[in-house]
Amino acid sequence: MTKFCLLTGASRGIGHATVKVMQREGWRVLTVSRQPFSEECRWPGARESHIQADLADLDSIPALAADVRSRLPDGELAALVNNAGISPKGPGGARLGVSDTDAMAWSTVLNVNLVSTALLVRELLPELTRAKGSVVNVTSIAGSRVHPFAGVAYAASKAGLAALTRELAHEFGPLGIRANAISPGEIATSILSPGTDEMVEREVPLRRLGTTEEVARTIHFLCTDASSYINGAEIHINGGQHV
Repeated sequence: MTKFCLLTGASRGIGHATVKVMQREGWRVLTVSRQPFSEECRWPGARESHIQADLADLDSIPALAADVRSRLPDGELAALVNNAGISPKGPGGARLGVSDTDAMAWSTVLNVNLVSTALLVRELLPELTRAKGSVVNVTSIAGSRVHPFAGVAYAASKAGLAALTRELAHEFGPLGIRANAISPGEIATSILSPGTDEMVEREVPLRRLGTTEEVARTIHFLCTDASSYINGAEIHINGGQHV
């Protein structure tokens, strides 16, 4: 039986790589993005599997879940990968601290990066339960240390997502649902901030950027029986930057 995965934040970077790895391993992946379907998503079934939804609008979550539910032939969702995330910047890509972040920015970032994750799990709990599914949340190294490029709202949302992962693991483990997080560091994507290469040389023991493929393979691992006794963990994918 084909296993279904729902992946948010699929329009680039880690999301793209994760779809390709999951498909290569025989999964059917439903993707969610606030953007319309992108022609950059050149994988089999990409257009038919895409759902456009703005996770900042929490009132839209039930409709999104209903759309997903209608696409599951056996009513089972084997994996939910919460990869969507936004990190607003100031002029010239400047980091936004507390004094630069207004209430609207806080609300939008927390809704997309944190609250929508909890609500999606809540809405899709029956489908995850039937499959004894896996929830994988994408946190960040910025959730556990002050980062030179990631702003305060992003950092706080990712710290909250790590705590939410533990809560999900505790609450839904008895149903057979596992919840884990992956915490990427400096990954080679199109949205790297200027100065990242110099920081990698100073702070990352492996002295290189990570690849989206390396992140995607870890996400896939956490969705499979190979990780069947891993629950409530946060796996660091950062070349040792956190040590």
